[in-house]
Amino acid sequence: MSTTTLPPRTGHAPFSGSPERAAVRLAEAGPHGQYVVYERDGAWWYAGGVRAALVLDRSRVTLDHQGEVTSAPWHEDPLETVHRMLSLLPYPDWRAYGWAAFELSYALAGEPVELGTEPLLRLVIPETEVRLSAGGAEIRCSAAAEEAAVRALLAATEPDAGPVEFTPVPVDLGESPEGSYRASVARAVEAIRSGELQKVIVSRAIPVERDLDLPATYLAGRAVNSPARSFLLDLGGIEAVGFSPETVLEVSEDGRVSTQPLAGTRALVGDRAEDAARRAELLTDAKEIYEHAISVQVAWEEMAGVCREGSVRAEEFMAVKERGSVQHIASRVSGELPDMDRGPWPALAALFPAVTASGVPKAAAFQAIRRLEPGPRGLYSGAVLTVGSDGSLDAALVLRTVFRQQGRTWLRAGAGVVGDSSPDRELEETCEKLRSVSRSLVPAGAVEPTSAAG
Repeated sequence: MSTTTLPPRTGHAPFSGSPERAAVRLAEAGPHGQYVVYERDGAWWYAGGVRAALVLDRSRVTLDHQGEVTSAPWHEDPLETVHRMLSLLPYPDWRAYGWAAFELSYALAGEPVELGTEPLLRLVIPETEVRLSAGGAEIRCSAAAEEAAVRALLAATEPDAGPVEFTPVPVDLGESPEGSYRASVARAVEAIRSGELQKVIVSRAIPVERDLDLPATYLAGRAVNSPARSFLLDLGGIEAVGFSPETVLEVSEDGRVSTQPLAGTRALVGDRAEDAARRAELLTDAKEIYEHAISVQVAWEEMAGVCREGSVRAEEFMAVKERGSVQHIASRVSGELPDMDRGPWPALAALFPAVTASGVPKAAAFQAIRRLEPGPRGLYSGAVLTVGSDGSLDAALVLRTVFRQQGRTWLRAGAGVVGDSSPDRELEETCEKLRSVSRSLVPAGAVEPTSAAG
């Protein structure tokens, strides 16, 4: 692969409105057909266009850098091949953005027969990268014309910077007439009580019949959610708006790694006294505490398998985090990688998929999920992630998300099933989670699109 490439143009720029509105302007009206908007720790990143693209499928990893294609088969460890292919990039400093489908877990578990034909991982090195925070915008562009277009959009003024006003698209969150979800939960409980596994997350999809304005839905949803991460993307034929309650994995450039399992749920109703009562109930509910404890135990064991001996610890245990329409029991497990020779990929291989979206033990949970759910999950319960040449990685768990692909739009939510689960209660829990997104679905045409004219 050629190593002659021009460095990106860099600079700083002011922007009008909030960071999230400026990021959405770039997504909605910018010069790029594909993009990722990613929120982390009070800042928003916009990654637009495709300078280089990496795709992992059931048999190969393919890197396309400006039309020059390199492809290699993967065998036991697909992410080792990903790491090797990314090392071919002719940039001293790059950051990739993209997504991993839930079915990547089957490749990592050595179950290639279950992989299907869809991509398992897609990453892009963007043509334009913008970091937006209270201090302004930091811009990296591969061409002067793109930089000019980005600066114009950042400076554009909006006619109304207030909340998005709309009537939400109605969505029926109820059970299907045949009661298939409750039946699946009952089958899962039976499998757990027979000793096949300890916990499994059983999910269901809800169709959205009307066309949506996804950028406006992102702004409306972000206004009423308090996510650990949020994202808006159109990449590789998949569009998604999500308000992730937790991270699958966080890796810093010095090898510090952490994960944040959330398990155990109660609804938030908006009444302070009632929400406090539900929080107290959550923290004393034996079923919810058990569900959380075994998730933390698995996360600890997975971290211990890849971290320096003695470095794994619980930085936070059984706190309660408010995430949109629900509250969860939350813990954080951290550690230190022994070296960074293989980048963050061994840690991702160890922790993906999140135990809180799969089950305990994971291998048995995978079998149960395939048996109980009618088809592949795709991006749901996978990850939206960003990874850098410095070894850093941040992966948001894809929950509380609206998806659009091939003319179909849908929501999806699941509940953690253990031996004491009730099918009626688990169905109710999926409804509580779905409301984090369903109350913010903006119909197409309800909001005037942004333009650079101001």
